[in-house]
Amino acid sequence: MKSRDTLIRLKRFQADEKRRRVRQIEAMVAEFARMAGDLDREIANEEKRAGISDPSHFAYPTYARAASARRDNLKRSILELSGQIEEAKAGLDEALAELAKYESLEGREKAMERAHEAAARA
Repeated sequence: MKSRDTLIRLKRFQADEKRRRVRQIEAMVAEFARMAGDLDREIANEEKRAGISDPSHFAYPTYARAASARRDNLKRSILELSGQIEEAKAGLDEALAELAKYESLEGREKAMERAHEAAARA
């Protein structure tokens, strides 16, 4: 009985860790998206200030070029993290299914014990 309680606690811990990982990745994606939006605005402001919006123009602002590269890197990172989110969610679903399985087993065992106790008293 104690080993089952320990196993259930372990499964709960694992599920909580996987849930935390999903939230952490989602927060990173949100932060990267916010940063990419900020860079978009900075690029637009720099292009407006310079009066040149063509990146292939020889006088295109260096800061805008660097900010564009950074923004593109952030967007690539967001795509990679999106794949990681899917993997993490799949792992979380598996952990929750295992936890539910062990909890239902424990619930059945306790119900059987109560039934045996009631039968013994009768």
